Amino acid sequence: MGADPTAIVVGLGLPADVGTAWLDDLTAGFRDECDLVGAGVAGGDTTRCDLVVISVTALGDLGGRAPVTRSGARPGDVVAVAGRLGHAAAGLALLESGREGLPGPADRRTDGRAEPYGSDELGEDGVAGLVGAHRRPRPPYPCGPQAAALGATAMLDVSDGLLQDLGHVAAASGVGIALDPGAFAVTPEMERVARLLAADPLDWVLTGGEDHALAATFPAEVRLPPAWTVVGRVTDGEGVQVGGRSVERGGWDHFRM
Repeated sequence: MGADPTAIVVGLGLPADVGTAWLDDLTAGFRDECDLVGAGVAGGDTTRCDLVVISVTALGDLGGRAPVTRSGARPGDVVAVAGRLGHAAAGLALLESGREGLPGPADRRTDGRAEPYGSDELGEDGVAGLVGAHRRPRPPYPCGPQAAALGATAMLDVSDGLLQDLGHVAAASGVGIALDPGAFAVTPEMERVARLLAADPLDWVLTGGEDHALAATFPAEVRLPPAWTVVGRVTDGEGVQVGGRSVERGGWDHFRM
């Protein structure tokens, strides 16, 4: 963590009858996302396959800095997050319920190209934006190098849910993590969807990973920019607590039955 993105390498397995229009759209998607960070597709490989298989390796430049790992958190550090949490999980819940009745991603320009990060994070400021957040995430790309420059002691992307991923930081660093449930933002749109589906929006925030936010720990004296929100602290002990109570990690586990 903390590198500036430079390129991606794509491995692509395709059935013989895949449509060329679909491939054009896929290529345009890679181009648009790389454009957000000034990177490009540097190469890769293609092969015939019964299913569509896409494997992407991202490359970056640390500029001589050491990488920020999961194992550097220390008691007394603050825990902070950058990017959205729970928006994509709320959108997925709507889609799975069959109740969304909403258009596709709202965060698209009329020419189909992606907007630069931060220009219009939710598209329409409404429930439709939650569905769009799931279908097209907006990772806070600039915040990784920013956190490294600020002296982040540990960092990772939230891809499997905040509880799950901070559990990895706690285990790797040999510390505990205490989260303040009141520090997390729950939008009116998330509240509205939660009422519709009889759900707790905080569960989406804590266990939904599809927004691809960043979580990091920093020394307490570091003055964080507005993109980062302090949501807890690093403690002695082990595991993750929310509001003083130990919790299961939750979120997505690829090998859990």
